[in-house]
Amino acid sequence: MRFASIFLASAAMLAAAPVHAKPADTETAKKILKDSIAIPTVEGRGKVPELAAYYAGVLKAAGYADSDIVITRIGETATFAATLAGTGKEKPIVLLGHMDVVEADPKDWTRDPFVPVEEQGYIFGRGSEDNKFDVSMMVATMAQLKKDGFKPKRSIILLLSGDEETSMTTTRALAAKYKGAEFALNGDGGGGLIGEDGKPKYYGLQAGEKTYADFTLEVTNPGGHSSRPSDTNAIVQLSTALAKVGAYRFTPQQNELTKIGMPIVADQVGGDIGAALKAFAANPADAKAIAAIRADPEYIGQIGTTCVPTLVKGGHAENALPQRATANINCRIFPGVAVETVRAELEKVIADPAVKVKTDPDASASDASPLRPDVVAAVTKAVHARAPGLPIIPSMSAGATDSYHFRIQGVPSYGVAGLFSKASDSFAHGLNERAPVDAIAPALAHWDSLLRDLSK
Repeated sequence: MRFASIFLASAAMLAAAPVHAKPADTETAKKILKDSIAIPTVEGRGKVPELAAYYAGVLKAAGYADSDIVITRIGETATFAATLAGTGKEKPIVLLGHMDVVEADPKDWTRDPFVPVEEQGYIFGRGSEDNKFDVSMMVATMAQLKKDGFKPKRSIILLLSGDEETSMTTTRALAAKYKGAEFALNGDGGGGLIGEDGKPKYYGLQAGEKTYADFTLEVTNPGGHSSRPSDTNAIVQLSTALAKVGAYRFTPQQNELTKIGMPIVADQVGGDIGAALKAFAANPADAKAIAAIRADPEYIGQIGTTCVPTLVKGGHAENALPQRATANINCRIFPGVAVETVRAELEKVIADPAVKVKTDPDASASDASPLRPDVVAAVTKAVHARAPGLPIIPSMSAGATDSYHFRIQGVPSYGVAGLFSKASDSFAHGLNERAPVDAIAPALAHWDSLLRDLSK
């Protein structure tokens, strides 16, 4: 279905939309966010189950029964599931988010990363943006819906993973268990961009992600004394292969998301890059547009598969010929392209049988999700309640979130975060991560609107 047609359908659905009850209380949501930040859910600290128990307490206080909440330990981490039961037999919708955060060294931060601090209009702390902001908004909204006595037709299931930032073992477990869901709404994707002038610029509706895949290049030799060099040297052979991979560019591609979204982004950013995006959307073989986009780190990932060397290991002694040399190639594969297809292409580019190309066994490809009219309608209503007429751009992420594994299981998944922020305020994974306090109230209204509309 053409995007214009989807918006026509959306408009009709919006016209019939009911007025909603008041969303969750801002101070309550702020407390949940601060309490979440204070629990350092970094890999290896075993704190994710503690955060899961905290969220369970919030929901039980709102009226959820013990049987509505399931916390499953997986190693030192855990998964969390909370169900607001529906009145019908339709497939449930699931909400996605993750409880874990990346490591943060207090010595490098202006403030302790795990002591939430509110000042200058922001809440500072690791995870304040990624992903505890929207997780806290979802928890608060689920609690408020229960307090209101809201009876959805479709069950709403809040699913939180515990190692999204690392191995995604918990994500795979959740995706396998809840693969019968109608669709997923992810608070760790999409969201609104605010310009430096404080005015909203556009909202990104994430409906696709590139496949994350690691490949290992390996060269092995008999080795020997360094005083007796031979024509074959594992490090040299590997270096030659890496130079070829580094210079290689995969054939540009586009899909429904990039073809529709790029012209809208182009109008927002303007200038030479805007012209290039618009030209590529019209003709993905436009060499000038391709060159301009590839030169821009912000957009290079939108036009095809990318592969880059990220780790190198080789040799065993300073005075010995290397017996083994390896390198990791990290690829972000365009949706719909098989992992094996990329492995075979790398092998062809390297063109050296001495260099073995091995695939990470956990790598699996997923395609983009279709732009469902009901999801587009609900997102349009929620976004335009805050910013009337704001452009809504279907987008594809160059990174990977929990949605990736749900799409593999056949569950259409959409990044619909409630957070609107400036690009200059985004410090996810970085120093002094923060979230604007004034983003809380509209984010609560956003999630309340989405869940009431899509579960009826």
